[in-house]
Amino acid sequence: MKKNLLLAAVSLVALSATAPALAADLAARPYTKAPAMVAAIYDWSGFYIGINGGGGSSHAKWDLVGFGRDGSHDATGGTVGGQIGYRWQSGQFVFGVEGQGNWADFSGSHVGAISGFTNSTKIDSFGLITGQVGYAWNNVLLYVKGGAAVVGTKYDASLAGVSLASANDTRWGGTVGAGLEFGFAPNWSVGAEYNHIFLGGNDRNLTGPAGVLAVNVKQDVDMGLVRLNYKFGGPMLGRY
Repeated sequence: MKKNLLLAAVSLVALSATAPALAADLAARPYTKAPAMVAAIYDWSGFYIGINGGGGSSHAKWDLVGFGRDGSHDATGGTVGGQIGYRWQSGQFVFGVEGQGNWADFSGSHVGAISGFTNSTKIDSFGLITGQVGYAWNNVLLYVKGGAAVVGTKYDASLAGVSLASANDTRWGGTVGAGLEFGFAPNWSVGAEYNHIFLGGNDRNLTGPAGVLAVNVKQDVDMGLVRLNYKFGGPMLGRY
């Protein structure tokens, strides 16, 4: 009995001696600060390629050379195509260059006030070479664009469904536009864009069974497009 009491007393003394040391070890452990949060910033810089589609309308004014206005019409329809470009970002400003090519089916007609023919136009293709200037709110980009446009057009004058004179041409003009683009994934963005193409007047000799029909056709094109782009390279920058 005395032996057991003596062992218990020794154990109590040893525990009392080690408790301050354990407490000192616990107090000496350093506090580790949690790592700072990293905010992801969308980076618009880099090469990109994409597809687009939408609709448009061309207002065509026909004049018979030497006689005067033969009437006008709107040539409307759809378009689909693609684009490739490069952008670089400085702060929140984004600059870029882009080439775009589209197939189109903007067609329409009217009956000539002077000739009595059914005058038809059809834009079957166009291309745009433009520069861009934009402002980015992280993954949202608002931009304006401008440059050169080239348009392929077919002209036809018919009577009772029979073509009497026709011609094809490729015309150069200017273009301006604006767009809004949203980066919805690391390398993907989707947007909507408006473009206006200025073509001015153009003298054409339409030829066929009726001989030569000299006309001047002035066209301006308005169109709206939905675009999907894939950008090459890292899309995000880290910021603390």
